[in-house]
Amino acid sequence: MEVRDSNGTQLNDGDTVQVIKDLKVKGSSTVIKRGTVFKNVRLQEDDDEHVECRNDKIKGLMLKTCFLKKC
Repeated sequence: MEVRDSNGTQLNDGDTVQVIKDLKVKGSSTVIKRGTVFKNVRLQEDDDEHVECRNDKIKGLMLKTCFLKKC
């Protein structure tokens, strides 16, 4: 299964990605600002639209690949 970012670049486990648009976090008042960098993302085996990211404030954050670009 190939997981691709918003530009069509293939993503792998451990890649560094950047958010391309401000995102509201569901169930929280936190907003992830455009340009935020997430390191060491994890891909889901059965889902090619989401990646798992870690943030200091939010653990286990799942982001859609259409809002990410590889750094």
